[in-house]
Amino acid sequence: MRDTYKYWFKIGNLRVHCGITNDLARREREHQNSGRYTTYNGKRYYWSNGHIVQEGNITTREGAMNWERTNGCNANWD
Repeated sequence: MRDTYKYWFKIGNLRVHCGITNDLARREREHQNSGRYTTYNGKRYYWSNGHIVQEGNITTREGAMNWERTNGCNANWD
């Protein structure tokens, strides 16, 4: 069943995270409320200022997980 979105979490034009979810709005709120920040070129970019951009079409969980692996979204894959 196609129920999984692939996404990039961005702050301005800077891509800071990629992942998969079945609810883009909920996941965006989770990222924005995480208290995290990314440092790039000596400047802090706070995730509270970020937004999600959907990548491609909604897909199967398996297809989304393959996309996640090929884009290095999760460094903990076996």
